[in-house]
Amino acid sequence: MTDTATTAGRREWLGLVVLSLPAMLITLDFSVLNLAVPALSAALEPSSTQLLWIVDSYGFMLAGFLITMGTLGDRIGRRKLLLFGAGAFGIASIVAAYAPTAELLIVARVLLGVAGATLAPSTLSLIRTMFADARQRTVAISAWAVSLSVGGALGPVVGGVLLEHFWWGSVFLVAVPVMVLLLVVGPVLLPEYRSPSAGRIDLVSVGLSLATILPVIYGLKELAKDGFGVVSVLAIVLGLALGYAFVRRQGRLADPLIDLRLFRSRVFSAALVTNTFGYFAILGAFFLYAQYLQLVVGLSPLQAGIWSVPAMVGLTATSVVAPVLLRKLPVVAVLVGGLLVASVGFWLFTLSSGALAVVVAASVVYSAGLAPVFIAVTDLMVTAAPESKAGAVASISETSNEFGGALGIAVLGSLTTLVYRQQGGSGDALGGEAFSAGMHVVGWVAAGITVALAVLALVVFRKES
Repeated sequence: MTDTATTAGRREWLGLVVLSLPAMLITLDFSVLNLAVPALSAALEPSSTQLLWIVDSYGFMLAGFLITMGTLGDRIGRRKLLLFGAGAFGIASIVAAYAPTAELLIVARVLLGVAGATLAPSTLSLIRTMFADARQRTVAISAWAVSLSVGGALGPVVGGVLLEHFWWGSVFLVAVPVMVLLLVVGPVLLPEYRSPSAGRIDLVSVGLSLATILPVIYGLKELAKDGFGVVSVLAIVLGLALGYAFVRRQGRLADPLIDLRLFRSRVFSAALVTNTFGYFAILGAFFLYAQYLQLVVGLSPLQAGIWSVPAMVGLTATSVVAPVLLRKLPVVAVLVGGLLVASVGFWLFTLSSGALAVVVAASVVYSAGLAPVFIAVTDLMVTAAPESKAGAVASISETSNEFGGALGIAVLGSLTTLVYRQQGGSGDALGGEAFSAGMHVVGWVAAGITVALAVLALVVFRKES
């Protein structure tokens, strides 16, 4: 029986609604800008380099600052950091919307990324604080995950509607009322939590974490765009070398940015691996799916966004039922079952032969399979660590999402390009067949990864209830 002393009440559930809104905006901001690129390019006339920074700087800064911000929240207060980030995100959104030059828009996008890095780990770590009961926490994490997928689904649709009636900057103003709401009701509905054993932030570790993540993410994105090149490979090698120095330093510090003892837990480490490579598979597949809809089927970006909605519906639907599954079934059954369902979805890629219906069905199946997996492993990671480390754990989880997704897009995108070229693809009918051939290979690789993760789950989590 649930202890009523630890049961969340109306205040906590209302607080969860408030926390879900900024989480939704984080993913919405990733996708909504792509539709606005032609309009803002005509208005601001950025150079090709400036345009790349406008598009990519948000993701770079978000990924680079997640670990720092998650740990900072544990030290100074998670609610305090969330509210500060909300204010900064709202202001930066207004600056971006009305930016008169490409340079100012780049600055605004950088600030949005840094502010966004405060929102994601703060929301998840506050959920850990607000929902002490395990069953309620699973429901709360599911709702938080649903908000992320809804944001991804709404991005192309909301962006398309706004650009149909307003100027390009309107896509940034969506965030402003949400951030104002968070600033008004957050102090009333959200608790404050600060680790009682919090130490000082090690600025050298902060610098090393940024110097690790930013080159690696940059290199992976360049691999996805242009294939293997000297600059992209050197960036990844540099990042990994600095990452080694970062890990060594954490082991020597009394108050590390990341407590390496977390990784001694088989449950935490296996959950992290599953999360990382789950995002590797699904975001790599989503990337190829978007290309398929535009390059092979010939849809516009808005039309492609609409055809992405079925996958988001599948993702959302199984996220909603995940708490029920986790309550009625052992966690290992949910993990293994979800991963095997996802493998079937990826396998459907191998049967596509350019058929839109098969590819759409594949996206729905692998999305529906992986949604409860992501919720389960997030819950396992958050629960495996003490509450005082919840911010750090949330940042590690979010960083694995970013890293796994970037790696999947780079590797699976490069693999598709390699097969495409070997098949003689050139953008005509043969090009469509060649792209489908690349998708077949990617389908087999992603299916193999999810089957391997199912085996890992069976070995590690079979004793978890």
